Amino acid sequence: MKTDEIRQNFLNYLIALIFLNCTKSGRRKSINTNENLIENNNTIKIEDSNTKNIIKMEKKDGVYYIPIEINGVSMHFIFDTGAGMISMSAMEANFLYKQGKLTEDDFLGKANYMDANGYISEGTIVNLRFVKVGNKTLENIKASIVHNMEAPLLLGQTVLEGFGKISIDYNTLEITFE
Repeated sequence: MKTDEIRQNFLNYLIALIFLNCTKSGRRKSINTNENLIENNNTIKIEDSNTKNIIKMEKKDGVYYIPIEINGVSMHFIFDTGAGMISMSAMEANFLYKQGKLTEDDFLGKANYMDANGYISEGTIVNLRFVKVGNKTLENIKASIVHNMEAPLLLGQTVLEGFGKISIDYNTLEITFE
């Protein structure tokens, strides 16, 4: 399928979601992804002279969330070392698209994903121009959009690998990206 067709199919899907006016996503377990579409050429920009980047986590129902900015929009992601890439539901992608934070040029193609239960599903690969974690920004991060309204936001390896060293203090609920 041509890239233009893929973009148009997904845009049609997003337009249909606008009319559904969905407002809430649920939970999804970590995924593994098709590696051919997600080779990253990411760059880290340090926006602050502090070399350590300490982020406060929030623990809710045994899951750890951290604040992240995607193309300038603040969101709370599940810290998921088992996820191959950053992942979001079609609802969040629709929100970003309606805000002009995702454009047609950001849609790269489709890939198949396997969830923790072994189920295979299709998703769309997009390029996130900016992913900000604390005082550091990564550019051109590949992410998956799961064609499911109940998929949570997962912070996966395509972002985590951009930092090299990560340490977690469960006593203070802080994660340090170096």
